[in-house]
Amino acid sequence: MILAPGAFLRVAFILGLTVLLQVAVVGQTDLFGGRADLVPLGVAAIAYYAGSVSGTAAGFFAGFLLDLVTGGTLGASSLVLSAVGYAVGRFRELRDPSHGLLPIAVGALATFAWAVAFAGVSFMLDIGATISPLVIREMLLTTLLNAALALPLFAACRTLLRPSLAVDPLEQRRRRRPPRETGPLGLRGLEV
Repeated sequence: MILAPGAFLRVAFILGLTVLLQVAVVGQTDLFGGRADLVPLGVAAIAYYAGSVSGTAAGFFAGFLLDLVTGGTLGASSLVLSAVGYAVGRFRELRDPSHGLLPIAVGALATFAWAVAFAGVSFMLDIGATISPLVIREMLLTTLLNAALALPLFAACRTLLRPSLAVDPLEQRRRRRPPRETGPLGLRGLEV
């Protein structure tokens, strides 16, 4: 959960930078026949470190900004990215994973969910839409490219969000509680 006053500016900076880089640089660059997508990675990183409520809000505003910049159907990206942000944040809240390479899997799953759900929403909103096997190949390539970019992007987001976080995940892992002393099984909790 984000509590610091500067958190809104930090999240806005991350979202603005990811949308700007996506539209201006990454969206124009072809790698191995596919294109990386930084927007779902940025939303997933914010949700991973800040929680489900912050992830939902970040997803909504990132989608809204993306729709405004690209001229897409207003609200389609917001709907899907809000769901992705909520799901990633809720996963973090319920499971509390601590493996260092987990951002790769989270980024890949968030990207794949974003691609499938956005394709479904776009298909439902378009009257003359057709499905091609090339769309599936593009989704898989985007997921693989985002999995490769997930670790550095999550690390950059963690560095930017660290002063704003209520509980720093890395610091929490370092501070382990000492084992508590226990008595016999039948007498735990009883004062003798």
